[in-house]
Amino acid sequence: MKELNIKLENFEGPLDLLLHLIKTMEIDIYDIPISDITEQYMTYIHTMKEFDLEVAGEFIVMAATLMSIKSKMLLPQEMVEVDEDSEYETSDPREELVQQLLDYKKFKYAATLLKDKEAFRDDYYFKEAMNLSEYEQLNKPLEPNEVTTIDLFLAFHEVLNRQKDAKPVEASVQLEEYTINDRMDYVYAKVYNVKLSEGLEFDNLFETFTRHEIIMTFLAILELIKNHDIIVKQSTRHDKIKIYQKEG
Repeated sequence: MKELNIKLENFEGPLDLLLHLIKTMEIDIYDIPISDITEQYMTYIHTMKEFDLEVAGEFIVMAATLMSIKSKMLLPQEMVEVDEDSEYETSDPREELVQQLLDYKKFKYAATLLKDKEAFRDDYYFKEAMNLSEYEQLNKPLEPNEVTTIDLFLAFHEVLNRQKDAKPVEASVQLEEYTINDRMDYVYAKVYNVKLSEGLEFDNLFETFTRHEIIMTFLAILELIKNHDIIVKQSTRHDKIKIYQKEG
């Protein structure tokens, strides 16, 4: 066999060295010629000794393992049963080593990907965390079943769609302009005119269902929530939204 010139490198362990030899010698990892790979492995070990380099114990253990596998390959192969029909096949002494090499190769590839991602993330700079404790009182957690601004917006969007899809009615209607303050007073009065425990159904706030009325009512509710005058809740996702008096 042609002598393989080995360049001394820093291998992370014996499996790393074996993978290097397998790649260099262009052999099939599933059908390793143990005699050849053992010879090249031992050549590397002897080369390290000639350069007065310390050979780690794990490299010596692998050398002994390769020699053991090599000797087993020369002996008559043991037959093992593989199924209930009493079929037999020859056990391969290299099987455990091949599995170790495949597992090592997989984890080494994963480590390379993680290293690349680490290098990529090194180009990002992050702002240091801020102390937001002073905002805790300004942004109190929601009460049970209290809806968010998004939920309220979606409810108004549904009302607008209903207004858009409604059949036009021929009638003479006096256009009434609302201000936010007008609607705030209106909503506040309607809510505080019902029992505290009952609440006012969201749809009961509208009379003409015009776009102007809907928008002004939406803004009025947001202001009343901001001022802690009312609270908007929904028992479940499909229940009607109700507006309640603010307790206390």
